[in-house]
Amino acid sequence: MVEFALILALVALIVIVALIATGGQVVNLYSDIVKTMCLYHAGC
Repeated sequence: MVEFALILALVALIVIVALIATGGQVVNLYSDIVKTMCLYHAGC
């Protein structure tokens, strides 16, 4: 049971580091999608 908790903590740490590292890219991607949708008047 302890092993499972350690693996879960490690996975959570990796996810957090990945989100911090790519945070700006995710925001830029979302912004590009919104701009494209507004360009085609599909829910701006």
